Amino acid sequence: MEQVVKDAIDAGYRHFDTALFYMNESEVGAAIRAKIAEGVIKREDVFVTTKLWNTHHRPGVVVDTCKKSLSNLGLDYVDLYLIHWPFGFQEGEDGRPKDENNKLIFSDVDYVDTWKAMEECVKQGLTKSIGFFNFNSQQIQRVLDIATIKPVVNQVECHPYLNQTKLIEFCREKGIQITAYSPFAGPTSIAPLHKGESPEPLKDPKIKELADKYNKTVAQVILKYLVQLGVVPIPKSSNKKRLLENIDIFDFELRPEDVSVMNSLNRNNRICDFIQVKEHKHYPFNIEY
Repeated sequence: MEQVVKDAIDAGYRHFDTALFYMNESEVGAAIRAKIAEGVIKREDVFVTTKLWNTHHRPGVVVDTCKKSLSNLGLDYVDLYLIHWPFGFQEGEDGRPKDENNKLIFSDVDYVDTWKAMEECVKQGLTKSIGFFNFNSQQIQRVLDIATIKPVVNQVECHPYLNQTKLIEFCREKGIQITAYSPFAGPTSIAPLHKGESPEPLKDPKIKELADKYNKTVAQVILKYLVQLGVVPIPKSSNKKRLLENIDIFDFELRPEDVSVMNSLNRNNRICDFIQVKEHKHYPFNIEY
C-alpha cells in the first residue's frame, strides 16, 4: 500500500481516501510523509480523507477516534472526515460485532448526535471539513436540519450501472459534492462488505464501443462519464500502468449523445449489499435515494 501511494503521487494523484476500518491509514500516511520529505509535494498539495467507523459513533469517543486516525496517518489534520455509515455498531474492539446468531449488533446512537461531535473535530482543527459515506437524501436532510457546520461531501457507490443521478441532484442543490467509490463496480472493490456476484461494466460492449470511438480504455470512458456527471470518482488500483491510465482522462469529452448512451446503462444495480444489512431505525430503505 505504501508503495502504491508513492507511485500514485508520482503519477500526479493528490486525493487519497482511507479509513480506520481499512486498516491502512499508517501506510497511506507514511507514503505521503515520505513524498513530502523528498520535496515532491507539500502537505497542502494533497487532499486526505478518512472515516469514522461504526463502533465509534457515540459522541464521547468521536474526537478521540479522529485523533487516533491522525496518529495512524502521522498527520496534523485531514482534509475530510466522514461518518462511514449512517448506523452504529456496539462499541468494542471487534469492528463488526455479532451475536450468537451471527447477526450484527447495532447501537442505538443516532448519527445526528454523532454529527455534532464531528463538528467538534472541525473546531479543534483535526479536520478541515466533514461529510458522509452512504447516506441517502432523508438522512442527509436530518443532519442539515441541525448542523452548524455543513457537510461538504457524500461518498457513495456510483458507476454506470448505478449512476445515482437523483442523489447527485439532491446533493448539488444542498451544496454537497458526491464522491464515487467503486466506479468500476468490480468484484473486489469493497470486500469484505460485498457478497454475491458483481456487475462488470468494464466488460460492457456499449462502453467498449465508446472506448474504441475515443481511442481510450473502457475504464477511462467510465471515469470521464462520472466526472461529466459532476462527481469525484476514486478508482482503486495497485497497477502502475492503470494508475497512469486512470488519471489520463482530461484530454477528451464525451459528446452529449454518448453521455446518453452511458445514462441508458443505469440499472440501479448496487454491489455494496452491506448497505442493506438491516431495517435500522436510523436507516430507512423505503426511499429511492
